[in-house]
Amino acid sequence: MRLHSVDLKRIKIKDAFWSKHVDLVRESIIPYQWNAMNDLIPDAEPSHCLDNFAIAAGKKDGEFYGAVFQDTDIAKWLEAVGFSLAADENGELERTADEVIDLIAQAQQEDGYLDTYFIIKEPDRKWKNLCEGHELYTAGHMMEAAVAYYQGTGKRKFLNVVQKLADLLCDTFGFGEGKIHGYPGHQEVEIGLIKLYYVTKEKKYLDLAKYFIDARGRGENYFLKEIKTPEYRNIFPELAEYQPAYSQSDRPVREQEAAEGHAVRAVYMYSAMAELAYEYQDQELMDACVRIWNNIVKKQMYITGGIGASGILERFTTDYDLPNDCNYSESCASIGLAMFGIRMANITRDASYIDTMERALYNTVLAGIALDGKSFFYVNPLEVWPENCMERTSKEHVKPVRQKWFGVACCPPNIARTLASMGQYIYSAGGSELYVNLFISNQAEVELGNEKVQISMETRFPFENEIYITVNGALEKGIKLAVRIPEYARNYKIQSEGSIVSYKEEKGYAVIMLKENASFIISFEAPARFIRANPNVRADCGKAAVTKGPLVYCLEEIDNGKNLSELYVDTKQKIEESDSELFGGITELTFKGKRIGEAAWSKGELYAEHPLSLSDVTLKAIPYAYWNNRGMGEMSVWMKELVY
Repeated sequence: MRLHSVDLKRIKIKDAFWSKHVDLVRESIIPYQWNAMNDLIPDAEPSHCLDNFAIAAGKKDGEFYGAVFQDTDIAKWLEAVGFSLAADENGELERTADEVIDLIAQAQQEDGYLDTYFIIKEPDRKWKNLCEGHELYTAGHMMEAAVAYYQGTGKRKFLNVVQKLADLLCDTFGFGEGKIHGYPGHQEVEIGLIKLYYVTKEKKYLDLAKYFIDARGRGENYFLKEIKTPEYRNIFPELAEYQPAYSQSDRPVREQEAAEGHAVRAVYMYSAMAELAYEYQDQELMDACVRIWNNIVKKQMYITGGIGASGILERFTTDYDLPNDCNYSESCASIGLAMFGIRMANITRDASYIDTMERALYNTVLAGIALDGKSFFYVNPLEVWPENCMERTSKEHVKPVRQKWFGVACCPPNIARTLASMGQYIYSAGGSELYVNLFISNQAEVELGNEKVQISMETRFPFENEIYITVNGALEKGIKLAVRIPEYARNYKIQSEGSIVSYKEEKGYAVIMLKENASFIISFEAPARFIRANPNVRADCGKAAVTKGPLVYCLEEIDNGKNLSELYVDTKQKIEESDSELFGGITELTFKGKRIGEAAWSKGELYAEHPLSLSDVTLKAIPYAYWNNRGMGEMSVWMKELVY
């Protein structure tokens, strides 16, 4: 039996590190994004998202505006609202969301079709451009949002809307005669259908998700056939020379050896593959998931949990190709990696998946949003020189400051829904087993079989490494408590009432059998340390990065001066850790290094024989997640290593 996340209504997060992010969803992010979708943010990219629904519903005149998948912005916003309402009641927010849902229901067509781009702009081309049209992608996000809203509020209206849409998809797609034998150009509907199945128990939704996975890449490529038709019209200019590997459709999914193509499409599909592998007990599909996961984390992932190296087509490239100053590492891609990771962990009970999930959440995902919740990174580089982030160059996708909004605004609401649902990543439960994945202070009530168990966690992790866990409840039959042993933990131990508790290690978890109420102190050492990359990572050869627990640190210009490329780090010297009030409280790191001198160089010289001159410096590093919260400036994760 697989494990499941805890009901968000049953978990309350109050954490020194995470609360400032999680609480921001309710206090700032949801209201700000509502204003953005209503075009009320000065000097921000317009959205017109809600206007599109009003036009589709016949309540307003006008033309469709935005990307072909513009509907998904409001879908992810509603999903974040659903998660938020599960944690905290908010009558005004719920009324606003209900009004949006009413509008969506009015825009839906009689047969269940729901996509404002095709309703308004191209009503005669429904399902005729699966390659680029994003109809199924949009449908998937609507389903995810409706499930979250139903679970958060108990209201079925939105759920009824997406069931009607899902029924239409079941009638339209499949291997059967008279059905469309295609699949989504941008995977997502598979996740939505699976979530809809879990709530409604309608098996046909799960079967359709399986069809979309099974059909992908079989026989003559569906997208290439579609492109050859006389009526086909290219929507995205960058896809004019379409290659099936871009959408992971060049071969059947069970034959794929490595992560390829568009990173977000990929990890959304892999997340669905993992769920389906379990539901249908498909070992071949699970083997593909394991194989692809290992390729990502061992050969194509940044130290920050970012994925998708190429700024062209937002895609994976080749093994060990991990440039720092021009990479893409889209925020949505790391969110998808976390989604893939929690599913694999819940199925396999293997903590290594959580290690990677944690890396993505603590670094790339958090870096994607400012600490006030009102500006965002779409792209997450590991090195920035603001002056060369120029339009119409190879670095035009890299932004040196967070943006108020985007014309393609998939990342901001995706970050919102992720932070609003952080509770789903903390625990996994099933039968008589309770797994502790992340160290985040909270109180939760977990259903184990027919019994309810209360668990609380108190910690100041990741800056301190003591976790106080208390378990109470109906434990007569006994439960299995499994607490993760992070890959970076040293001298890991569990104590209760002053005594060391013995445990059995299983796949990276410390396992204890409980039959009565108990309290534990989990402790380990996780000092700051220098990390190096595999030498095949050309961009990082001869360089070092610094981490503490799950946090990757970086240098910023405000602390270390201009031209960070002049700096060398002395990894033989100790890293000093100190408390700082920055960003609401962090551990700041300092360490010794050298700086290349410029005194011998005149302004007119570009190349000369001047000998290398080095001077001593003390370098200061902050968590990568918080870079650019003090203004624009240079940033670097990797530093040249001083070699004696």
